[in-house]
Amino acid sequence: MIVNYTEQGWEIVLQRSHGLLAAQIAIHWQKALRPERWVETIIAIADHDDAQTELEADDLLTEQGGPVNFKMKKFDAEHCRRLHDFSLSKSRYIALLTSIHMAFLHSAEAESNPAAKRFLEEEKKLQVKWLKELKITAEEANKSYGLMEWCDALSLLLAQHDLQPEHRVIEVSRGPDDKQYKLMTKPDGKLTINPWPFEDDSFLLSLECRLLKRLQFNSCRQFKKELQQAMVTEKIWQFER
Repeated sequence: MIVNYTEQGWEIVLQRSHGLLAAQIAIHWQKALRPERWVETIIAIADHDDAQTELEADDLLTEQGGPVNFKMKKFDAEHCRRLHDFSLSKSRYIALLTSIHMAFLHSAEAESNPAAKRFLEEEKKLQVKWLKELKITAEEANKSYGLMEWCDALSLLLAQHDLQPEHRVIEVSRGPDDKQYKLMTKPDGKLTINPWPFEDDSFLLSLECRLLKRLQFNSCRQFKKELQQAMVTEKIWQFER
């Protein structure tokens, strides 16, 4: 989950909500630059964080009793295998993009974590197998994943309140075309990306958030109960060329 500390308390964005926002972003991508397997690409982007729901987890609190932000998480073999199984049950192509994403997340940690290293080595062999079976090149797969990673990065910038004040720009990520895209708030409060990578000149994005006024929780059970009961609010952003 994505955890933001605000004046009102903890703002919680669930991982699947973040994935849904990433898919909303992707669906506006330029038609001429979309991967051939477009529906599967959208599903892979939407589902890249679907291996576990927060209400099923038991590792949601820090030692101090606050909610665990996703950046605090390390490689979890069970979680990654579940994500592998979920994606493969949909299609090999979705599993391929998800596998590349797991490598992106955990490659650095694998240098010192034998379990992560073994897992990624297994995934690399499967990637080669799936590429051959799907009759696509590694370059094509990496380009599709580049879109997935870009949408993930933009979704995280929005969910984490990383917009810069005074109309300053913030870099999103290098997109599938290896361009550096920059996000900025316009004087009228609308958001824009330079260069503009989308099909439409204007569109809306939305994200559900939950606010918890309690700052410290005695147990994961208490946290999950209050998370379930928390009021859900919806953030809206308007993007414009």
